[in-house]
Amino acid sequence: MAKRDFYEVLGVAKNASDDELKKAYRKLAMKYHPDRNPDNKQAEEKFKEAKEAYEVLSDSQKRGAYDRFGHAGVDPSAGGGGGGNAHFADAFGDIFGEIFGGGRGRGGGGPQVYRGADLRYGMEITLEQAAQGFDTEIRVPSWESCEVCDGSGAKPGTQAKTCGTCGGAGAVRMQQGFFSVQQTCPTCHGSGKVIPDPCTACDGVGRTKKNKTLQVKIPAGIDDGMRIRSSGNGEPGVNGGPPGDLYVEVRIKAHDIFQRENDDLHCELPISFTTAALGGDIQVPTLNGRAEITVPEGTQSGKTFRLRGKGIRGVRSSYPGDLYCHVTVETPVRLTDDQKAILQQFADSLNEGGSKHSPQSKSWTERVKSFFS
Repeated sequence: MAKRDFYEVLGVAKNASDDELKKAYRKLAMKYHPDRNPDNKQAEEKFKEAKEAYEVLSDSQKRGAYDRFGHAGVDPSAGGGGGGNAHFADAFGDIFGEIFGGGRGRGGGGPQVYRGADLRYGMEITLEQAAQGFDTEIRVPSWESCEVCDGSGAKPGTQAKTCGTCGGAGAVRMQQGFFSVQQTCPTCHGSGKVIPDPCTACDGVGRTKKNKTLQVKIPAGIDDGMRIRSSGNGEPGVNGGPPGDLYVEVRIKAHDIFQRENDDLHCELPISFTTAALGGDIQVPTLNGRAEITVPEGTQSGKTFRLRGKGIRGVRSSYPGDLYCHVTVETPVRLTDDQKAILQQFADSLNEGGSKHSPQSKSWTERVKSFFS
């Protein structure tokens, strides 16, 4: 069966750069790797095909020969080919690191270097604090160099020794079928050293856990679920690796009056039966004080009043949102006998006036009659 064009295999143009070739190969290798597709012969063949294509195109001399003579120019049986190349080994190492979770050492040798883990800190704040923003302090766990062993991890008077399993490299190679895999050394866990007599104060870790205080600025307009990144304040790296980051995740407490929807605020506005019928001015709360709403006579439940600019100005917004007040007409309860009598007289007067006092009821009644007819 004739081989496919190597550029076609990787899905790149013939003028593709080294970075484009590497990116395309890593994508295919991750997709068709045998460990991710056990007992899948088709995936294994695609993996081998992509491997061969990249091994040729990532080498400038082989690529030149392939561009001039095609597959014949790089056929080992025709005198071409040669040893492996650095570009291929680099990309292959990256892929194994992603598949097996291993870290990469400096320059391919020495102890394996790992970035520290990120930390998450949950902070609960009020709606008022979210709207206005504020500065605060938080205490988070931190690692500091052990004072007893000066960070070496070895008991005072002793010292660490080179790991006999990996020879100080921090990694070992294991055969996986037709290729070898580099993995973190199981003895020294990537450090390249072992400690025969560990420090009792830190158990050989070389650092002790403490707490530290950080200044955190909560920006005005922050919303529920947003995170604030504090760079470098996560867990420290391993073997000189960079520290992780700290993420402060904000949660906003439920408010007694308002519900937030993006930059807008919503609240219920209960009004009395008489106010709904006769109208009047009502004071309503906002996050910045009080505001006044004029309720027209004959206001029904469900009517919404909009107060422009009385919401929250979000972190990425140029203008504040609005406040929406949703009217609920409150039915009077626990009436006295006199109040019931007055209310009955009022109801009788409404009935004498006909449907003009209750247009919604009339419309609903007519729709019901139409439905049953």
